[in-house]
Amino acid sequence: MMFTHIMVGCSDPAKSKVFYDALFGALGGTPGFDTGKGAFYQHNGGAFGFTLPANGEPVSYANGGTIGFAATSTDMVEAWHAAGLANGGSCEGAPGPRPMPGRNLYGAYLRDLDGNKICAFVDLTEKA
Repeated sequence: MMFTHIMVGCSDPAKSKVFYDALFGALGGTPGFDTGKGAFYQHNGGAFGFTLPANGEPVSYANGGTIGFAATSTDMVEAWHAAGLANGGSCEGAPGPRPMPGRNLYGAYLRDLDGNKICAFVDLTEKA
């Protein structure tokens, strides 16, 4: 494994928890552990969290950065995207095929409540 966890900043921990609980629920995960300043999720060997910035400055997001979450079916990608939209996220790419040489990918993109770009993908190459 290349990393121990991924953490992003948030401006409203309570609203972010509702948003990410819905997203991880759509991927088969459980609600996050509330840290008081954010929440932390563990699912399928990965760890993800969000928190108020430790330095007290306004939250910001990575320009050009994307965090990808694994799904196991196209239905799961679609449920993930719908959960994000229903809980305040914005669409950055509707669910659908994502062409890549030699791979059969299906994915969707969202922006979370603080502008972080996230996606969910399933690789259908082996399933075809």
